[in-house]
Amino acid sequence: MRIMAIDYGDARTGVAVSDPTGLLAGQTFLIKSRKAQVVLEELAALAKAQGAEELVMGYPRNMDGTLGPRAEKYAAFAKRLEAATGLPVILWDERRTTVDAHRILGEQGIRAKNRKDKVDAMAATLILEGYLDRKRIQAQRQNREEPTE
Repeated sequence: MRIMAIDYGDARTGVAVSDPTGLLAGQTFLIKSRKAQVVLEELAALAKAQGAEELVMGYPRNMDGTLGPRAEKYAAFAKRLEAATGLPVILWDERRTTVDAHRILGEQGIRAKNRKDKVDAMAATLILEGYLDRKRIQAQRQNREEPTE
């Protein structure tokens, strides 16, 4: 199952798509637009072209876990994305993904001024990896709990 992760942003939206098995993060994409409708249309086209069966979208929580106005905006966009694609959209806690993306890119020797177009795709990859990890852990737990005969 191919899963597509989205780091939705005001000016740029990063996208990461898993491999066909849904186990590894694969390709990344960047959508440059400030218009929600344009981003929505491009995400729907990309999901179709990539054969995505599930969408995971970063959900901005405050550091204390509460939700603010930005989270409401993202939840509303996720509903529009579900309607446009017919695919379920899972909202995924994205706290620290951008900070971690900057750190990883810095460790790779990419200067801060050259990170602008890479950081959102990297953040989407981190969202995807976190989600895939959780799915793997849940599957392992479920396998352990099933009685064998």
